[in-house]
Amino acid sequence: MSSASHALRDSSTMLRRNLLHARRYPSLTLNLLLTPIVLLLLFVYVFGDVMSAGIGGGGADRSEYVAYLVPGILLMTIGSTLVGAAVSVSNDMTEGITARFRTMAIHRGSVLIGHVTGSVLQAVSSVVLVGAVAVAVGFRSTDATVLEWLAAFGLLALFALAFTWIAVGMGMVSPNAEAASNNALPLVFLPLISSAFVPVDAMPGWFQPIAEYQPFTPAIETLRGLLLGTEIGHNGWLAVAWCLGLAALGYFWSKSLFDRDPQ
Repeated sequence: MSSASHALRDSSTMLRRNLLHARRYPSLTLNLLLTPIVLLLLFVYVFGDVMSAGIGGGGADRSEYVAYLVPGILLMTIGSTLVGAAVSVSNDMTEGITARFRTMAIHRGSVLIGHVTGSVLQAVSSVVLVGAVAVAVGFRSTDATVLEWLAAFGLLALFALAFTWIAVGMGMVSPNAEAASNNALPLVFLPLISSAFVPVDAMPGWFQPIAEYQPFTPAIETLRGLLLGTEIGHNGWLAVAWCLGLAALGYFWSKSLFDRDPQ
């Protein structure tokens, strides 16, 4: 068997293992999904009229605010699922199974690839579920072409891949699952200080650079442009650059941690 076939076989086995774990313990995924869904419903039905009037500068129009809000919620959904990835990796590291894998005749990279691929699939599935809830509360994207929908889906998948590698590294450096959960929380809260809920130029001047120069804001603005036809500008290449940079950083960080000899 060639080395590529060996790696593919072992990675598929590890992916199947991680998906089985997720199926046996669905409560973690469901709990993480509650955050974006609750925020979506809260901002649509409780704050929707006020927020839409404030953003538009005119009368309240909840449907316009739903359209503005949903791209940010979809990115927040990916951030929420990353906590589960960090916890899963931390459990494997602290419970000894990773040390056992190191002694087996399996492709070394397959352990990490299984975690990452499984987490990305869960993130994409979660985005689809939250997207269905968004459609149920009134989100529509009638002007987007098939190509724009595919580009939006590709951006979401690339974003999930990049941040999953970061979450894997966080899980590997955490001494236990609780610490891994806490370490990954910034990935959940970072969208709250982005353009997910209000435009950057509506924020205080001193805070605008914090909101603008972080990975979520250009990704959210690019998603809005693809689905709603708003101006993308430089946000498109910024979002891709953030994703590629974070994916490379997370990959090499996680790989260096995994390749260390057990203590």
